[in-house]
Amino acid sequence: MNARITRLYRAMALAFAALIATCTYWQVWAAPSLEARQDNPRLVYRELAVKRGRIISADGITLANNRSRQANGRTIYLRRYPRGGDAAAVVGYSSVQASRAGIERTRNDYLTGANTDLAGGVERLIDTVQGQTVQGNDVILSLDARAQRLAIRALEATGQPGAVVAMEPETGRILVMASWPTFDPNLVDRDFASVLDAPDAPLLNRATQGLYPPGSTFKIVTAAAALESGELTPSTKFAGGRCVKTQGPDLCNAAGEVAPDPNRLDDALVHSYNTTFAQIGEAVGQERLVEQMTAFGFFVPTPIDYPREQMEISGIYRRAGRIADPSRPVDVSRVAIGQAGLLTTPLQMAMVAAAIGNGGVLMAPRFVDRVRSPSGRLVTAPPSDEIGRAVSTATARTLADIMRRVVDEGTGQAAQIGGLDVAGKTGTAQTGRRDASGRPLSDAWFVAFAPTSAPRVAIAVVVEDSTGFGGTVAAPIARDVIEALL
Repeated sequence: MNARITRLYRAMALAFAALIATCTYWQVWAAPSLEARQDNPRLVYRELAVKRGRIISADGITLANNRSRQANGRTIYLRRYPRGGDAAAVVGYSSVQASRAGIERTRNDYLTGANTDLAGGVERLIDTVQGQTVQGNDVILSLDARAQRLAIRALEATGQPGAVVAMEPETGRILVMASWPTFDPNLVDRDFASVLDAPDAPLLNRATQGLYPPGSTFKIVTAAAALESGELTPSTKFAGGRCVKTQGPDLCNAAGEVAPDPNRLDDALVHSYNTTFAQIGEAVGQERLVEQMTAFGFFVPTPIDYPREQMEISGIYRRAGRIADPSRPVDVSRVAIGQAGLLTTPLQMAMVAAAIGNGGVLMAPRFVDRVRSPSGRLVTAPPSDEIGRAVSTATARTLADIMRRVVDEGTGQAAQIGGLDVAGKTGTAQTGRRDASGRPLSDAWFVAFAPTSAPRVAIAVVVEDSTGFGGTVAAPIARDVIEALL
């Protein structure tokens, strides 16, 4: 009898321990993730009683804070965005009506003080017991507010939608992420319909969601694949001419120029000869080119502290708008010049430039520098994460030298900055669209990093539906943003 009672006691003890463990898990450790679900309406209303932490730029500008008001005898806090639409693509919004987007969503647990940090939990418990307002943590971004505003104004001046992304090559810190047109997040609670119905989709973050043919900026990736193969060098020569026969229709140079016969790989990148890079693409082959793209971060989601549904994957797309299996045959001569179903985000092209500037090492982009408690205590400081090596140090050095020539003597001279070496690449990607006058429209690109010898900024700029070239439309914007950051 005693043995049976002992076994029953042990079984009950184990069941009781399992119950305690399960309750502890769901109520303590899993609670923040459950509460952060977008489909939890109770959370939004409960959090109106929480004084959310501020979102602050790296240069000390408040991008998000709170305004209080009385409702049913209680103080509630609504979000306020002092800089309006300047950083809306990054900061996003926190709203009763529209839930959350951007950093307001990905860092909601810190902003509401609901993170599982022990010291933060104690501070929150004390506030609750004493009947004080619960305050969230401040999130300090890597964003430079002055350069961010300059980028927004520069895009606005073009009269066309577009995006700018600037980042630190060595750390992956995002310094600028501008998308035009933008929206005023202060309107989301008051008149969300006006934001939704605004022309040119201002809620679309073109820096992370905009998919564009990269045009000749992609020649950096093609050149990297060629040099990494060990079979081609900067001095390898190719046939010249105005057009070249490929596996598809004849491929010609963008402005109808005649490439010297023969011409070298490095000169072809400096002067952006399509005919030469079509030949380089066929010499490299699809398999090796796809491997190089993968090394730069194509074909997979970008690892960044930003909502996944506000991101798109860069790669080769089918006509149905779905990313294609990279092993399926493509027109490699046209992919090599950034066309033929190849679509990329500005963030991805900024990462390509950053990897070259960082000696071939690709870093994960990030927005958050640190999180600070209401008392000023450091809660967390996310580290820089290395994704992997995109190219060898020697290849990165060679490409940097050629890209410097692009700005010094080639198609990117509009990006020159007195006393500062800039390495860059222009791009003018055909869209197949025409303006009212029948002129062909292109997406104007420029990617760069500076200073060339010790890069502190890598940048990508795209302007949609332009009648000009990347070197005249996008390069001056990149120049101005680089100057503001350096």
